[in-house]
Amino acid sequence: MTHDVVIIGGGSAGYAAARTAHDEGADAGIIDHGPLGGLCILRGCMPTKTILRSSDVMSLMNRAEEFGLKQVSARADLSAIISRKARLIGEFADDRIQALKDSRFTLYEERAEFVSPHEIQAGPHKLTAKAFIISTGSVVTRVPIPGLEEVGYLTSDEALELRDVPRSMIVLGGGPVALELAQFFQRIGTSVTLIQRSTHVMSQGDEDLARPVEARFREEGMTVLTNTRLHRFTQNGTQKVAHLTHEGKEKTVSAEVILQALGRRPNVDGLNLEAARIEVRQDKIAVDDTMRTNQPHIYAVGDVNGLHEIVHIAIQQGEIAGWNAVHSQDSPRRYDNRLKTQVVFTDPQIAGVGLSEKECGSRKIPYRVASYPFDDHGKSLTLGETHGHVKLLASPENGEIFGAHIVGPEAAELIHELIAVMYYRGTVHDLARIPHYHPTLAEIVTYPAEELAGQLTSESTVQRRDDSTSLFTGEAHL
Repeated sequence: MTHDVVIIGGGSAGYAAARTAHDEGADAGIIDHGPLGGLCILRGCMPTKTILRSSDVMSLMNRAEEFGLKQVSARADLSAIISRKARLIGEFADDRIQALKDSRFTLYEERAEFVSPHEIQAGPHKLTAKAFIISTGSVVTRVPIPGLEEVGYLTSDEALELRDVPRSMIVLGGGPVALELAQFFQRIGTSVTLIQRSTHVMSQGDEDLARPVEARFREEGMTVLTNTRLHRFTQNGTQKVAHLTHEGKEKTVSAEVILQALGRRPNVDGLNLEAARIEVRQDKIAVDDTMRTNQPHIYAVGDVNGLHEIVHIAIQQGEIAGWNAVHSQDSPRRYDNRLKTQVVFTDPQIAGVGLSEKECGSRKIPYRVASYPFDDHGKSLTLGETHGHVKLLASPENGEIFGAHIVGPEAAELIHELIAVMYYRGTVHDLARIPHYHPTLAEIVTYPAEELAGQLTSESTVQRRDDSTSLFTGEAHL
């Protein structure tokens, strides 16, 4: 069987690639062994956000007296929460399945394996194509900690199916999945201990964005152990025991269950990439900014290339690859990570776009930075949501904003104004001048913008005076 383009994987990136290729006139085949729907819909973004809504509501109910309301006794029914999640996810998955089975595409519900750079075996079908797009997503990373496999653990996949609330839980990891699920279980009644190797959670980002989240977790009763070295795990009756070093001291932590949330890796298992002679670096399929691999007719998009494990970026990459696969002789479309965005749906939420201070430092990029706290902002005070701050990074030359970060209430929504300003290469002067309704959470972004605009104006004035003095002195000397 021959197609113009064959896409391996029908998740968010794969479907975007197939849709784009078809819209550009290509005959597209999709290989997906199932379950159909993709990680985001089935086991990622959508199910986690669904259950987090339940724990957020429960948290607000437990804060009733803070807002002058009679205290209520909120208890979680985890089985009902999971049933609600299953119903919604079923509807989302049905929509994606219907799209994949649409007559626009040929769907092969089989496992795919490269036979050569130009041929794929999909069950009984041998497929050839002008271009291939790999979009197989990611799988849970297995971490070689002594005793962990023996005592057993949950991954996020199993955690999203639990029907009974665990009495206690050890969460391994400090990334988005670990943080969101740790807070969920803490809020519905589980005694959670979060263990993170680095000095703060979300270790790849700036420390000041992590600290408000850690503080909120501890306020809610969670034990947060950062800068911790895990040695081994043992079993003591029904308890799983972590042996570790924390702040230079040997100690143990016990819990009924362990949630292993130490990350995911690209899903390249079984693809036989060697036969296709595709370059893999540290388990990631290497691609350029056109999403091409070292084989010019083979592309890789989404989690499998390891660039950014974020759905909207995966979709963007899929669209780029789908277009380039059809228009290989034309000027290719390219992926630009200038507006790379990430959101963590904890409370407070963490959201960022563009460069962080860490990245500016490592790349020796000069910048100006200013921040403003939510605990000094009128609307957030009325909401009782005072953890966190807004931070802007700008060019010292012209004030263009190239990094924006929020940790605080509704950060996931607020970040989109800053994405829009950065999309048009707006400056802190632009942001400071844009009208913002009062009182709103959104107006907080103008405060660091005003501070930076003032700084840059002052620096420019000083520079002009220095230049003027220099010229005047030179003229006087002549």
